[in-house]
Amino acid sequence: MKEMYPKKGKVILHVDMNSFYASVEMAYDPSLQGKPVAIAGNVEERRGIIITCSYEARAFGVKTTMPLWEARRKCPNLIVMKPNFERYRSASLAMFDVLRSYTDLVEPVSIDEGYLDITDCYDKGSPLEIATSIQETVRKTLLLPSSIGIAPNKFLAKMASDMKKPLGITVLRKRDVPTILWPMPVGEMHGVGSRTAEKLATINIFTIGDLAKGNDVQLKQLLGINGERIKQRANGIDKRPVDPDAISVFKSIGNSTTLPYDSTDEEELQGVIKRLSNSVGARIRRKDMLSNNVQLMIRYADRKTVTRSRKLENPIDQDHEIFNAAKHLWKKHWNGEPIRLLGVTAQELIEKQEAYKQLDLFSYEKEAKKEPLLKVIDELKGKYGNEIVSNGIKLPKEKNPRNNEHGTSFEKDFLSD
Repeated sequence: MKEMYPKKGKVILHVDMNSFYASVEMAYDPSLQGKPVAIAGNVEERRGIIITCSYEARAFGVKTTMPLWEARRKCPNLIVMKPNFERYRSASLAMFDVLRSYTDLVEPVSIDEGYLDITDCYDKGSPLEIATSIQETVRKTLLLPSSIGIAPNKFLAKMASDMKKPLGITVLRKRDVPTILWPMPVGEMHGVGSRTAEKLATINIFTIGDLAKGNDVQLKQLLGINGERIKQRANGIDKRPVDPDAISVFKSIGNSTTLPYDSTDEEELQGVIKRLSNSVGARIRRKDMLSNNVQLMIRYADRKTVTRSRKLENPIDQDHEIFNAAKHLWKKHWNGEPIRLLGVTAQELIEKQEAYKQLDLFSYEKEAKKEPLLKVIDELKGKYGNEIVSNGIKLPKEKNPRNNEHGTSFEKDFLSD
């Protein structure tokens, strides 16, 4: 299978969920399947705006950002629902758990889309087989449709995922750029909005091909450094890596896992929380960030989900500090019933150099002495794996959720509030 992958270069997937909010509502309530569904703010008000809608609604001309009164005029049978963001967030976490079961190199870019670098995943099949498996797994276990782009870089993967919706898989190679991308209107290019397209039209750039051949001086005068960047993208060039630790718009870094069975074993559950805390701690340190708030998510066997957070006195980035905060929340809010899923999230992230911490001389000296040791531990874990250095609670092998074939078990448990 290795010959199916490039000897040099990358294989990047872009996974984009189709009509995400509406699809989650239809998964939660199967009676909505096949019907025109829209999610809108101010449902009772005529001035409400459509946030997203199903493809059945789109067939009537309903579009995102359309006023609610206009959408109802175009589609009298439109089913309009208020957004349930906790439900969407739970679905998003479950979706990204699926993606991370294929590779650790997953970069979320929003609640419903992300990139995967599968360059070294040839043991799992060809790129097309992996994309198909991801799409089928998300569809089967979460009842959610997705489109996937396969390409040598992030820009082309994003362009490819937009080409076939819903439930499309598109391969876009660098050699396809002149024949597939260049004839497209420049406004359809990812990263070029309507205002930028209007500016480009003033220098006779109307297609992606025009942009690819554009004059460097003109583009820089018109758009600054962004002019050079979008010209490179128009030529299929994008050197950005897939960064699992990229800070998303949510300003948080988290990790969750669905247990292979419902558990009330306190030692086992604390072990899971500790492993999740260690993962989150390593990721925020790699980004030189600190967290002001730790959140714990508990999903019970009956699918009821409880999310609680703890505001911290001082910003933190160490595994044991995150674990202690998460364990405090678990002890305070766990009702003793069987747990199906646990998640730990570091929230309210700030850059380390911007953080201000009141320390007396003694505590400052203690922390300064710990820094070299912690750095070495992180380097060892990065080189040899998380298990090379460990302390505290460890799950027995037969109970470790990591031993699942795909790491987690999903089903439809994310669908409950």
